[in-house]
Order: sequence, then structure tokens, then C-alpha cells
Amino acid sequence: MEVATHSVLEILFEGAPGLVMRCQPRPCESVADLLRRAETIARSMPEDAQIELLNAHPRIGAQPSNVSAMSYVEQGYDRDPGTTELQARLDRLNDEYERKFGFRFCVFVAGRSRAEIADLMESHMDASRGDELRRGLTDVFAIARDRATKLSSTTQEGSEDR
Repeated sequence: MEVATHSVLEILFEGAPGLVMRCQPRPCESVADLLRRAETIARSMPEDAQIELLNAHPRIGAQPSNVSAMSYVEQGYDRDPGTTELQARLDRLNDEYERKFGFRFCVFVAGRSRAEIADLMESHMDASRGDELRRGLTDVFAIARDRATKLSSTTQEGSEDR
């Protein structure tokens, strides 16, 4: 993928204006270099900006109509609509997590089902707030790198079709 544009950064980070504003691409900068620089910037941002970055991502189990196209696929809505019981569990866990830590549970889903993610979320409830903030930021960048790879593949496929 060529140098990331502002709109690509918004896709990689679900909008997150604080980070997107700080990470304007440099000429001839690769996406990998941009993401490394963005992660360094994100880890040095004030906590409220870090939380904005985490909260830019939708809740696990958010209504499908309220998530981006990439989140829709990442959260598996296209593969498994889930159950009413699972949705109630995710809603309860999201509420509990956000109440305890003050930000959303953000995780690199990596093909796991929402039921597996609910178990994972539950296992993180005993973590410290600082540990969860750091882990969430790490996962935000795992998501961004995965998205960049997918966007690059789509771009390359599109240019091969021409």
C-alpha cells in the first residue's frame, strides 16, 4: 500500500481523531513505518487521548448497524449472528468492564467467536487498569496492522484486475 492517507488512518483506527491528527503520514513513509511511529505516539499521548483511541472502536457485540464494515467482518457478524443469551452476556460484560476501567474493551479478535471473546473479556476483569490500558493499546495496533494488510491486499488485487 502506498503512503497512508488521512482517510486510511481513519479506517485503521476507527476515526480516533486525536491519534489520526498526530500521525499525518510523511512523504515516502511506508505503512509499516507509519504504524510503528503511530504506536510510539499513542503510548506517549495523555491518558485521555489513549482512552479516546480505545473508545473509537465499537463494543464487542455492538449492534451490527453501528459498526464499520471492517469491524462487522472482524466481529464475525457475517459468519455467526450469535444468540440472545450471548448478546446479553456481552452487554453485561461491556458494562462491567467500562465501569471498572473507564474505557472500552478493545481486543484483536483474530477470527475468534464472540463467545470466545466474552470468555476472554471475563478473564481480564481482574487485571489492573494500567495493564488493561497497555494491553488495549497493543491490540488496537494489532487490529490496525491486520487492517493495513487487508487493505493492501485489496488494493493489489484491484490493480491486478486493471
